[in-house]
Amino acid sequence: MRNYKTQMEAARMGIITPQMEEVAKKEYRTPEEIRALVETGQVAIPANKNHRCLKPEGVGSMLRTKINVNLGVSRDCKDYEGEMEKVMAAVHMGAEAIMDLSSHGNTQPFRRTLTSQCPAMIGTVPIYDSVIHYQRDLATLSAKDFIDVVRLHAQDGVDFVTLHCGITRKTIEQIKMHKRKMNIVSRGGSLVFAWMSMTGEENPFYEYYDEILEICREYDVTVSLGDACRPGCIEDATDVCQIEELVRLGELTKRAWEKDVQVMVEGPGHMPMDEIAANMKVQQKICMGAPFYVLGPLVTDIAPGYDHITSAIGGAIAAQHGAAFLCYVTPAEHLALPNVEDVKQGIVASKIAAHAADIAKKIPHATDVDHKMAEARKSFDWEMQWECAIDPDTAKKIHDNRAPEYDDTCSMCGKFCAVRSMNKALSGEYIDILG
Repeated sequence: MRNYKTQMEAARMGIITPQMEEVAKKEYRTPEEIRALVETGQVAIPANKNHRCLKPEGVGSMLRTKINVNLGVSRDCKDYEGEMEKVMAAVHMGAEAIMDLSSHGNTQPFRRTLTSQCPAMIGTVPIYDSVIHYQRDLATLSAKDFIDVVRLHAQDGVDFVTLHCGITRKTIEQIKMHKRKMNIVSRGGSLVFAWMSMTGEENPFYEYYDEILEICREYDVTVSLGDACRPGCIEDATDVCQIEELVRLGELTKRAWEKDVQVMVEGPGHMPMDEIAANMKVQQKICMGAPFYVLGPLVTDIAPGYDHITSAIGGAIAAQHGAAFLCYVTPAEHLALPNVEDVKQGIVASKIAAHAADIAKKIPHATDVDHKMAEARKSFDWEMQWECAIDPDTAKKIHDNRAPEYDDTCSMCGKFCAVRSMNKALSGEYIDILG
């Protein structure tokens, strides 16, 4: 019988849970190594006790970099079946987490479908759901209303919740004083800011943090400390508002750990490339090595329609320097709700970034598939190349649509192919070019 509430509590009791065993196998680590990392908070295993179809994953900078996919309906796009199609596509492509960011309609059935059918980690942002759940304007909601929605999501089996606990009444004055170009671009952060501005009260997620931690402890929900003041443009990167909030998130991380509640810390945002590494190191120091969950960072502001690329550039750098969890960005970022193709492009870009970082971090066996791909290319084993590819369907389609005359070439080089020429030269064969 389970005699612990959370993965962290089990780790501190010296217990290796089934979830730790599974994560250890995936990461080529021993179960004891994983247990020790969970004990210190450097690895989180988000695993709500009510999410029974979950295939658990570990999130930590010394493990494989994980990918999160944001989904959910909005007032303008409210096709739940379409969202489930995106969910299944995301899981098929290897996403380790799905965040339901629905902001319209009856959200609970969709959320419960996710936690009953989806094997990936499920995350939510309860403040989004508060207005929808109660069908009341933001200013009419009480602190208790917000906390009750956190409890509802925990009961429904959500593995991690993003809570914007780090902004307080003090933040209102900072935002007014420091004149940020983009102010607050976090949707959840802006809602908390708006609620505090309209009611004159303190942030309920900060004021009643201990009560929220008790809910998370009961269901083993991981707290993802939202970065309400993440920069929304490169000019706002690494400013006073961002760093002051990060300091508070470090304090909140410690308080959660004292109650055996697992924590992830969310990070920027838009940021120039030369500031990313320093930001990752500052976060690791202030938040004591808690897993860092980043949106991007997007390294330029001028690429609408291509922000999956600007995000992948920043994500690779961030993960190389300590980020553990990349939130994907799609071509639709800043423009529209993503469709299935946008979701695919976002996942592929993020997976490339994550894998590149894992190679740089010397994650065990990260390069195995790269070595296998090199051998397949050398021997012109096209089927093996598709097997090794992050997106085999696209690779095969491009090759087949522009098929070469000979199987030991592609239509780019034909018989001028360097690989073909070297294979023949080293085996003593005649090298025909024009024939």
